[in-house]
Amino acid sequence: MAFRPLIPRALRRSVSFLHPAQPVVKKRFLSSLACDDSVRKATLFPGDGIGPEIAASVKEVFRAAQVPIEWEEYYVGNTVDPRTGSFLTFESMESVRRNGIGLKGPMTTPIASGHKSLNLTLRKELGLYANVRPCMSLSGYKTRYDGVNVVTIRENTEGEYSGLEHQVVKGVVESLKIITREASMRVAEYAFHYAKMNGRQRVSAIHKANIMKKTDGLFLKCCREVAEKYPAIVYEEVIIDNCCMMLVKNPSLFDVLVMPNLYGDIISDLCAGLIGGLGLTPSCNIGDKGIALAEAVHGTAPDIAGLNMANPTALLLSSVMMLRHLGMTDVAERIQNAIMKTIEEGKYLTGDLGGKATTTDYTKAVCDML
Repeated sequence: MAFRPLIPRALRRSVSFLHPAQPVVKKRFLSSLACDDSVRKATLFPGDGIGPEIAASVKEVFRAAQVPIEWEEYYVGNTVDPRTGSFLTFESMESVRRNGIGLKGPMTTPIASGHKSLNLTLRKELGLYANVRPCMSLSGYKTRYDGVNVVTIRENTEGEYSGLEHQVVKGVVESLKIITREASMRVAEYAFHYAKMNGRQRVSAIHKANIMKKTDGLFLKCCREVAEKYPAIVYEEVIIDNCCMMLVKNPSLFDVLVMPNLYGDIISDLCAGLIGGLGLTPSCNIGDKGIALAEAVHGTAPDIAGLNMANPTALLLSSVMMLRHLGMTDVAERIQNAIMKTIEEGKYLTGDLGGKATTTDYTKAVCDML
């Protein structure tokens, strides 16, 4: 299994959470012994819950592999930054814009608190329009399905997640679904471009246009328009509920799936379940001007936070996607192979993978594989 560069080098441009007990600070950590001239800066958001533990695992593996990355590390404050409208600071956003690359651990926005979603803030502020999530079976970790190899590409900025809700009258609330030609064309273009660059044969547009004829209809119209530019790639349209059934029955029917925001949220988690769960699934968000923010998409797991029980695989594999995006393919391949060999060997698996190893044990095993 190989996660190839998300954007070809010719199209890229060069351009560090929730930890209430700590102030908003920036820390710098070198992951390599390389000379300063060869070091690339990247922003790191450790996150909250188990986030700091799995972020520490990534930093340890990067040190062992001598990855030429200097982390600019940012924690989120406990007060709202008026410049971003959330707990995310303006300085942390500027760090990602300046570096053009970042890695994010899990973070939580309090439910029904009135606070702006941290993930939504990141997507809006950084223009992260596409979420790319490869779901591929891992050798050595048996699930109900073998040979799963699908990629979900989710429009990240609008749809039902536009954040436009209001009360019509008492007891009645309304949520607006926004679909625009600009956003639909952008994610469709990226999906077909990704398929072409990674040797993929089929792109499936997932929708509910039989009911939402205007919104999903516009999305499909844009996908069809882009598909005409890629005659070598098979294009199809699949209704969301039928897609779910087909994925569970035979995931090999799909290759690259592109879809609006809410459907992507659901389908990408379903696909993760096919290969063992979110703890094994990498993810990367693509933005304007080549910005990329890789992330672990699982939750903060507060019940095991600080207990040295967390599985860092998802964040480690996401960091591999980050390295490939930067063109550091050799070291990315080394780290990925070390992760796969550790899982395949089976001696140092964390509890969610059926083992008894600690986060520290697992991380050391990956480092030893290097």
